[in-house]
Parts: sequence; C-alpha cells; structure tokens
Amino acid sequence: MSEKKIPDLFPDTEKDQEVFEGAPGQKIPISGVLPSQMIKAMINNGEIWSQGNIEDEQIQPASLDLRLADMAYRIRASFLPSGGSVKRKLKDFALHRIDISDGAVLETGCVYLVPLMEALSLPERIIAISNPKSSTGRIDVFTRLICDGSNEFDRVPNGYKGHLWLEISPRTFPIIVRKGSRLTQMRFRKGRPTGSDTELKRLHSTDSIVYKGKVNISEGLALSVDLKGEAIGDIVGWRAKRHAGLIDIDKSNSYEITKFWDPVLAGDEERIILDPGEFYILSSSESIAVPPSHAAEMVPFKPSVGEFRVHYAGFFDPGFGHNSSEGKGSKAVLEIRSWEVPFILEDSQIVGRLIYEKLLDLPKKFYGSSIGSNYQKQGLRLSKHFGQE
Repeated sequence: MSEKKIPDLFPDTEKDQEVFEGAPGQKIPISGVLPSQMIKAMINNGEIWSQGNIEDEQIQPASLDLRLADMAYRIRASFLPSGGSVKRKLKDFALHRIDISDGAVLETGCVYLVPLMEALSLPERIIAISNPKSSTGRIDVFTRLICDGSNEFDRVPNGYKGHLWLEISPRTFPIIVRKGSRLTQMRFRKGRPTGSDTELKRLHSTDSIVYKGKVNISEGLALSVDLKGEAIGDIVGWRAKRHAGLIDIDKSNSYEITKFWDPVLAGDEERIILDPGEFYILSSSESIAVPPSHAAEMVPFKPSVGEFRVHYAGFFDPGFGHNSSEGKGSKAVLEIRSWEVPFILEDSQIVGRLIYEKLLDLPKKFYGSSIGSNYQKQGLRLSKHFGQE
C-alpha cells in the first residue's frame, strides 16, 4: 500500500473545527461518531479503501458494511495477533483454505478466518469499532474482527494502516457465504466515547428515546425482556432448532420459520428457563428510539446478573424507531444464549443497556425503509432470511 499525505479532516484547534462536508463555518463536537457523509469522505480520501469499489449501499447512517474476500481459512482455534501480523499467525493455526468466490458452506462448531475486501488507513484521531450485522447475530453466527498487531477483538486503533480479517463461527445453523457477503459493520469514532446519564435524561426530555415501557437510565438506558406478551399463549420468543439445515447469508425471505425455530409461548408464570447452549430470540419490553443526532450500541447489563449472554449484534443507527412514517418506537430484539447451567429468566428482568453517543454531524440518511433497512418498527422479529409479516 503506497503511503500518501491525507488531508487532516479532523483538526483539534477551535478555529478549524468545521465539518468538511456541510455548511461553511459549521462547528463539530470534539468527540463523537462519524455519520454517513464523513464515512464517504474517508473513502474518497483513501482512509478506507477496498479491492473493488465500495458501494453506496454499504454506507449506513453511522456505519460501514464490510465484505468478505474470496478465501476462507479453517483454523484450529481463535487467536489474536498481539503485536504480530495476522498472516504470520495464520501459518501456525490454519488447517485448510476454502475458495468462497462462488459460495461455500461454513459448518457449525468450526472457526474460520476470512480476509475482508475493505482495509484502513486511519487518521491519528480516529478509531474504528466493529459489530456483527443484525441479520448475522439473529442466526447465531458469532463474528469478531481482528487486525495486525491487535490485542483485542472488534477494535482498530487510531492511525492503523492495513488489512482487516473476520473470525466467523456458526453456532446453530451452517451457513453459505461468498465473496461480497456482508456479515459485519464498522463504526468510526473521533475522540473518546461521549454521553452521560444526565445528558441521556436530557435527550429523552427533548426527543423521546422510550415510547413504551419504563425509562430506566443508569449507565445507559436499561432494557428488560418481554415474556408476558399481550395474553397467555402469545409467541414471546423463538428457540433455535438444532440440525435444521443451511442458511444462505445473502438470501432474504427464503426460509420457513417452523423448520428452523420453535416458538416460546407466554404462560402463567411469565418466565422461561434458558437451557445451556441453546439460542433464543426475545424482545425488549420497551419500545425505543435513536434520534438522528445520536447512534447507540447495546452492551450486556452486568455479567453478575445471570448466566447468559445477550445481544451479539449491538449497533443501532440514527433514526432507529424514531418518529417517522413507520411510527414511533421499536422493540430491541435480544439474542440470548445461556452459559453452563439452566437459568430462569423473568418477565421485565433487565438484560442489557443501550449506550447513546452523539454524532459529529447529522447524517445525510437515516435508518428506515427509505434506505432499505430491515428492522424499522420491528416487534419480535427474526432475521431477514425468514418469511414473516
């Protein structure tokens, strides 16, 4: 990769803090998440580059979809480069190579490493973080991003210049992927994470972030699980079936729900027992929204509150559930897996929290049907792969 001088689009001095694509003289915050037009500017300036053209549809309101390249490596175990290069580690841990140019099956219980088509030449003031796309997490495909020299997953340090790799491990369903498949997304941040409970309460008072349910703000917006439904016998969740068959990651509305999922029904006790190793799709009691001025990320509530993990896919884009033609508020879908022991999950139990963060500028587009978003105004919603109303 050739070194070239890249304009400093993120100056620190007060007099130069202008949005590089927007109204002249408009000021931007010191810290925050980059919106779509700033991501596009990074592409145009060579700070994000690719083997092929980066398509406009990859650019989301506050994130960028990343694509698989044409080769996958079956590896013995997950690893981190920890100061070295991914390729050097791969020589020690790769079992065999798979050409996925025209599609190939990734089996459950196996770990794969796939180079991505996109690469980075980050400015010194910008870091990148990664998360699985919603449709990836909802079919229990575990993904993590790594880069050369990294000692943690899903985080690319400021100033990084080089390639990106995606670790993929299907947990319940084997999947078909190919070159260009999009399983993960990347968000870019200038400075440290912003936001506080005081600011979040102020945001809710001026631009509602909860339309239905209790507003519980403590280290972010707390979200609870809905196991009550509207009446006894309602479907309040789905439990994944084992040995159900293949899912093509790029196909929408192509699979029958009942062949892959068993319903979880509301009962008198308003609770369910999570079986160890099983995968569940549930929804939040609250209907929430992310205003256009902010982005959000779902994080576990507290590891000490239960023997389960919640939400593998955590990015919420600006405009999610916001007041629009689709209505106000949207459920957060929860991807839940129990750990070593059965665990009783009660209705309205807090299982996660939503962290809101300001954008550096309002995005040029917002989450919703106008840009083909799959989960605006969702209730209890499975991934896009399954036919559903």
